[in-house]
Amino acid sequence: MTLAPVRPYLAVFRARFQLLLQYRAAALAGFGTQCWWGAVKVMVFAAFLSGPVASPMTLRQALDYIWLGQALLTMLPWSADPELARMVRSGDIAYERLRPLDTYAYWYARAVARRTATPLLRAIPMVLTAGVVLPWLGLARWGLSAPAGLTAATLFATSMVLVVALASAFSTVLDLLVVVTLSERGVNTFVAPFSVVFSGSLVPLPLLPDWLQPAMRYQPFAGLLDSPLRIYSGHLTGLDALAALARQGGWVLVLIAFGKALTGRVMARLQTQGG
Repeated sequence: MTLAPVRPYLAVFRARFQLLLQYRAAALAGFGTQCWWGAVKVMVFAAFLSGPVASPMTLRQALDYIWLGQALLTMLPWSADPELARMVRSGDIAYERLRPLDTYAYWYARAVARRTATPLLRAIPMVLTAGVVLPWLGLARWGLSAPAGLTAATLFATSMVLVVALASAFSTVLDLLVVVTLSERGVNTFVAPFSVVFSGSLVPLPLLPDWLQPAMRYQPFAGLLDSPLRIYSGHLTGLDALAALARQGGWVLVLIAFGKALTGRVMARLQTQGG
């Protein structure tokens, strides 16, 4: 089996990945902000979940959820690719039709690089801070604990692969919508609240009202953060964890199929502005 058909897309991913790794100052600033926000959330949830209280999550599970959520925050697809938005504004998007590549696969490869390189710059120091530095300072109770067993770690790693695939599929759809609307402002404004709230980044989804749980379980944003974080902490185990992985994989297939169909329509009726 030859890699020739996918080699151009691997090259696109590698070039974009290396480019995004250069933004270390922005990542450092974001890391500081996320540490502060994570500490605030820890104090809030500790106040509510300490002691004997009826809750679908223990304090330990909630703390792991918070710290990992902060580490993976930039993996959420809450905005379109700014470089592609610039191309739409300038009219350079027309050149995309001239590339001897599959447009959807090309943009998806760029999205995968964006959803791995940028989070990586913040996730590593965040995990080290919450999982190593805090315990070293005697604050292990408030830090990030290890996965809830080898099975949980394995399922978490599998889930994270699906998170990258799902977030990239989301991002590619957002990029296509920017091409359709000729602006990224409306797309970013609309999707950001949904991405933050329904992924569990703002409040862990199990802590939302019971009547919302069925809808929260099956909506696509849950696969971006909620599913892997609950698997890591042991809140989802056994068949429940496998069902969460299946939902993630299902939404990946749905969004990729939708994105490919939308790409054909968008590129066939491409409009440009600027010049």
